[in-house]
Amino acid sequence: MSSNNVVMKIAQPYAVALLDLAKTKQVTEKVSQDIKSIQTILLQSDKLKNFLANPLKTAEAKKQVIIATFGDQISENTLSFLMILVDRKRIAMLDAIANKYLELAYQMESLTIANINTSIALNSDQENLLTEKIKVMTQAKEVKLIVSVDPELIGGFTIQIGSKVIDTSIRGQLRQMASHLDVVAT
Repeated sequence: MSSNNVVMKIAQPYAVALLDLAKTKQVTEKVSQDIKSIQTILLQSDKLKNFLANPLKTAEAKKQVIIATFGDQISENTLSFLMILVDRKRIAMLDAIANKYLELAYQMESLTIANINTSIALNSDQENLLTEKIKVMTQAKEVKLIVSVDPELIGGFTIQIGSKVIDTSIRGQLRQMASHLDVVAT
């Protein structure tokens, strides 16, 4: 089992617990905003991410940094959840837990997240057309596209929705042909 699978298996119950708490207290929208803010800050600060993941730093030091960094930006519920993650030595997995939480929250809202990798940037018409096609494929009410440009694809795009991947890129087609040629050659 890969380390990413292990992290996701550990992240799942924490994400579910946070979502249950948010639903119970009817603050799902606020907690989702908090989680997005936390993700943005973690994305911008490798130093913070490394500090929280460092096992040599004390739990008290991590709590102080979390309060100083997020205290005035997030709700009390979310802050308490982060303190629990520190106490249980799971704060290093905050990014994975946040991703899983948002995935579950979006599922609850019938929102499908589609990660799109393209060789060139998509215009708004292309994004709208892709959104409509994905809605039909997944039968979702809403689709959120997360688009990133990867020039190594050469041409085309890949779509990842949950564990399903659709690869229409030239790189993917070349890889598939190479794989087929290897099978024929042996």
